Amino acid sequence: MMKLSTAAARILTVGVLMAFAGTAAAQRAYPNKPIRIIVTVAPGGSVDYLARLVGQKLAESWGQQVIVDNRPGGNNVIGSEALVRSPPDGYTIILVSTAHATNPLLLPNLPYDTVKDFAPVASVSSSVFVLVLHPSVPAKNLRELIALAKSRPGQLNYSSAGSGTGNHLGAEFFNIVAGVKIQHIPYKGGGPAILNLIGGQVDLSFGSAVSVIPHINSGRLKAIAITGETRSSALPQVPTFTEAGLPGFDVKNWYGVLAPARTPKAIIDMLSTEIARILTTPDVKEKLVSQGMEPLISNPDQFAALLKVETARYAKIIKAADIQPEK
Repeated sequence: MMKLSTAAARILTVGVLMAFAGTAAAQRAYPNKPIRIIVTVAPGGSVDYLARLVGQKLAESWGQQVIVDNRPGGNNVIGSEALVRSPPDGYTIILVSTAHATNPLLLPNLPYDTVKDFAPVASVSSSVFVLVLHPSVPAKNLRELIALAKSRPGQLNYSSAGSGTGNHLGAEFFNIVAGVKIQHIPYKGGGPAILNLIGGQVDLSFGSAVSVIPHINSGRLKAIAITGETRSSALPQVPTFTEAGLPGFDVKNWYGVLAPARTPKAIIDMLSTEIARILTTPDVKEKLVSQGMEPLISNPDQFAALLKVETARYAKIIKAADIQPEK
């Protein structure tokens, strides 16, 4: 083995120390350019709403522009792959929903590994689902809807933000618990799913509260039940599923931020800490509650644990509903 001279060893040591110092300085300077938040669905849904809310607050905190980049399509795969191909420097992150945990269960040929290729940063929020109907559907409450669906097996349909999303699997769980068969029509995000419901192309949807509240208030959709243990202050007139006569049904959606794998821990921690601080501010909490959401604060390790638990939970629903992986 070649032995370095004392002078050469000193030069090498100084070079290594300078490299570490440069990395530390770069991390201390973060962020010093715009940050991009990828959203895997079209504008208008809950994921897009949260990305813009968190992005606005990050921009205010750090004095850097935050750009929301909608990359819909492919059951969230297009946007997720764009993140994986991005430099792991903290300047490109992604806001995901339950679909991130369920995709590997339904899409066996993903172009990335949902665990190894992503670094959990922080959870952001949890959200209830509201069962909304097009006004033409002749049911005034949950009992009437179930009776109608049983009298017309396979004839009613529901929209979702895409295969594997929380509202898709929630609706399939509803099919199981209620003993009905309502057909699935997937869209590229919650926004298009609700717009097509309003237009009458589909009969009903398990919409995120943020997507449906304006349309319930305007009368373009009718809400008959909401998930969760108690009624939402944003929709106090809408009964819970338990109150409406289906106590065995309760699902929620969750949202969180991921970065590319190998993003420096110091940057991950900075992002996680700042997002947690943002979620505790009164105006953000008020905005979330007004949209039927709740802050869901976690550190990177806690969010990683949540992803693992949710994948296992939805695997049981997928098996019970006999949802087949795509070929």
